[in-house]
Amino acid sequence: MAERVVPEPRRRRRRPTKQGTVLSERIIVETALSLIGQHGAEALTVRRLGAALGCDPSALYRYFHNTDDLLLAIADELIGRAQADWQPTGDWRADLRDIGLRVHAAYQAHPQAAMLAAHRTTGRDHEARAVEKILGILRSAGFPDPEAVRIYHAFVDQALGFAALDAAELALPAPARSADLGVWQARYSRLSAATHPNIAATSRLLEADMRQSGYPFALELLLEAAATRLRPAC
Repeated sequence: MAERVVPEPRRRRRRPTKQGTVLSERIIVETALSLIGQHGAEALTVRRLGAALGCDPSALYRYFHNTDDLLLAIADELIGRAQADWQPTGDWRADLRDIGLRVHAAYQAHPQAAMLAAHRTTGRDHEARAVEKILGILRSAGFPDPEAVRIYHAFVDQALGFAALDAAELALPAPARSADLGVWQARYSRLSAATHPNIAATSRLLEADMRQSGYPFALELLLEAAATRLRPAC
């Protein structure tokens, strides 16, 4: 896309597209998410979006500067979906746990998009609200500002890092994903205790545990570590 986005007040397309759709930023983002989910990153082009929306590709210039601008909007939409209907409980650990699991789940629902967007900083409304919420939880819990910022950084990077890692696994073709999981039984369960005593002792546990995301347990470790740092601060 070229750098010729139309100013906000003049963006609305008054006539529907060939498919009867009235264009909006939200409609474009939702269509882009659907295309990426079906066809991967290569679907994020003006031509394919225009065809899916039933409009001339140039109409997209009214909403986004370029495809990277659209990608940031997609990333922000995933953040927004993670926050939908969230309500604080007043328990900082429970609230952070809920937010972290919501973020992870929102990205797992769109693994192809997650691989493209999990590492991006959008600067958009949903992201700003999420940053404000998380910092508010930490500061209200009693963490000094420098500590709140450090824990925020670790918390968000952990959530998004696992989201991207687990999304990459989900995006694998089914045979490849099944083969990867099968390695724990086909290879590691057969290693000799003489050469690999620790693997041999835990192979059944490894096989079972590696079939699920490590994020929930990693999140608990982070929250527990944060709690131990809060006690001296208080």
